[in-house]
Amino acid sequence: MQHRVRAVLLTPNNTTLLIKRLRPGVDPYWVIVGGKIEPTDASPEEALLREVREEIAGEAEIVRHLRTIETDTDHEDFYLATIEKWSFEDRTGPEFSEEGRGEYLLEEIPLTTEAIGAINLLPREIAVVLRAAVERGELLAAG
Repeated sequence: MQHRVRAVLLTPNNTTLLIKRLRPGVDPYWVIVGGKIEPTDASPEEALLREVREEIAGEAEIVRHLRTIETDTDHEDFYLATIEKWSFEDRTGPEFSEEGRGEYLLEEIPLTTEAIGAINLLPREIAVVLRAAVERGELLAAG
């Protein structure tokens, strides 16, 4: 089972940063910034901060653990984190240079139930969690 960490990144603009994936033969979908925990990572939180640095050249501050989602192949820990500066042009993650992986686009999505519901955010369970958190006002309070 692959252990992954993901950061629901809350910006000063009351948005979240998501990566839109465009792959041949697949409908567009969005994912939350993050990736695999490496053996050299001291903790899941350190892995998360490394992934944010690699994928969007940003420095995040972890607020709290949000949710764990398990499937047959993955164990994913989702965290709420704040971020003030990032640069998608300066990303360094190895996946960005691999042939055949399709396109990666960084998008700022408003923290509204309508905006989150209008995109194909995967995994679907995290989209439900985020919409509910927005409805309760939890995400704006976390920043």
